Amino acid sequence: MHIEVIGQGPALVLIHGWALHGGVFAPLVERLSAHVQLHLVDLPGHGASREDTTPLRLPYVVNAIAAATPPAVWCGWSLGGLFALHAAATLPQVRGLAMIAATPRFVRGDDWPHAVEPAVFEQFGQDLAQDYRGTLERFLALDAMGSEHARQELRTLREMLVARGEPAPRALQEGLRLLENTDLRGALATLGKPSLWLAGQRDRLVSARAMQAAAARVPGAQAHVVAQGGHAPFLGHTDEVATQLQHFVAALP
Repeated sequence: MHIEVIGQGPALVLIHGWALHGGVFAPLVERLSAHVQLHLVDLPGHGASREDTTPLRLPYVVNAIAAATPPAVWCGWSLGGLFALHAAATLPQVRGLAMIAATPRFVRGDDWPHAVEPAVFEQFGQDLAQDYRGTLERFLALDAMGSEHARQELRTLREMLVARGEPAPRALQEGLRLLENTDLRGALATLGKPSLWLAGQRDRLVSARAMQAAAARVPGAQAHVVAQGGHAPFLGHTDEVATQLQHFVAALP
């Protein structure tokens, strides 16, 4: 698995969302590398890890990342948040958890109303088989939708999508199943580690209410809403997100 290391200081592992790669965090790298040592993961089947056949499942991926990184804060964006949360709940070397536009459960349920309908991920899976590139384009549009900088963010996401080659179809299907079927809410009350929950006020995929509901279940959690931010707030509101992450990492013992 490809993991790029940049910067100096306390270690911060960054895990990207569905269909992208570690390069999507370039704006954060520019602002944080003087203060934090960043470990930028390309998940299996994505980016420079496109030929990595590790199953895109929580224990497989988390153990592989942990074996290649020092004790660190783990930060996950969107799909990446599931890996970061699982790591924080199961591995002692994870010093803290930061979640960006990510929750322990991405689909709606009777006791979890602030999420997307289960059929959404099923439909994306069907569409991928018929219109691979068109489906990716629609998903990127959802990533940017709502943000006050939507056009600029969508342009950046489109460029990033192909910057290291298109993701493997197998990995995309596995990622959708992970989003559809995973529920890590049971790990929240006993997490036992500092956590930071960063939401975009205008996020159309992961609502700020869902992130606040999740953070409320974690003792001592910090929650912050990026005003006018969408699903990728680190693109349109980089300084705000970088400041939150830097302060969070620096405050840990």
